Amino acid sequence: MLENRHKDYLQLHLIVFIWGFTAILGALISIDAVPLVWYRMLLASLFIAGYFLIQKKSFQVGKRGLIRFAFTGLIIALHWITFFKAIKVSNVSVALVAMSTGAFFTSLIEPFFFRRKIKVQEIFLGILVVLGLYVIFNFESQYTWGIIYALISAFLSALFSVLNGLFVKQYRPNIISFYQLLFGALCITIWLLVKQQFSFSFFQLSLTDWLCLVVLSSICTAYAFIISVKVMKNLTPYTVMLTINLEPVYAIILALLIFGDKEKMNTEFYIGALIVLVVVLLNGILKNKEKIQEKIKKKRLLKKQSLR
Repeated sequence: MLENRHKDYLQLHLIVFIWGFTAILGALISIDAVPLVWYRMLLASLFIAGYFLIQKKSFQVGKRGLIRFAFTGLIIALHWITFFKAIKVSNVSVALVAMSTGAFFTSLIEPFFFRRKIKVQEIFLGILVVLGLYVIFNFESQYTWGIIYALISAFLSALFSVLNGLFVKQYRPNIISFYQLLFGALCITIWLLVKQQFSFSFFQLSLTDWLCLVVLSSICTAYAFIISVKVMKNLTPYTVMLTINLEPVYAIILALLIFGDKEKMNTEFYIGALIVLVVVLLNGILKNKEKIQEKIKKKRLLKKQSLR
């Protein structure tokens, strides 16, 4: 069990790195946020469907499950649209650091779904994340709309993270991922049809855009999405969300290497980002301490039972 947990932690960090690269691809792709997410979700669902057919896996799921996946698919679509919108109107660094508020939102949402008390520790760490963001945006007010879009995206991310923490107990991760991505693409399709945005030019993309979209939808979405849902079997949504706060660190380093001066920020920005990183590390230490104490308690309980 402990080995599986360590493996899940490693996989989670790999996924977070991949998600950091997702922001880079979002900045490189020239099309707007809504069509970008439509292509991403549609192609990703097709990749997973291909995997199902090759592995001869069943697509079957009950009506109740379909309703749940349709609802969360819409949430995920909105999460990604606001996320890429934040990148388009600001930059990768600002959007991703603002996304770190997801840990704070999760600490407020998770107790209602998992029927447990709100831990003071979780609220405190969430407030520290907000403090880090305050330090950043007190000096970067020109990115107001980027901040707003990223905060909305963070809340939606926290919401579907908690819901998937419940779903993973009843459904296979690949089933969850496939239907959520498919329904998300369907929701955006309806929106685009209503707005009459489908046209010949809509499908005329540059070779660079197509290559980026294929990488984005296959590695950064289909693969990453399935693994991220899978690790929730052994990790809590709150731990997952806090670890995701490392995404800005990975992405900022990549963005500086790829985009150069466009991503360079003032000193206060990096101080705030450092606060966020410290919170993530602190959470890992505290969670590890809790596990050790739980093991000690279990050993003592077993010892008492054996002496009776």
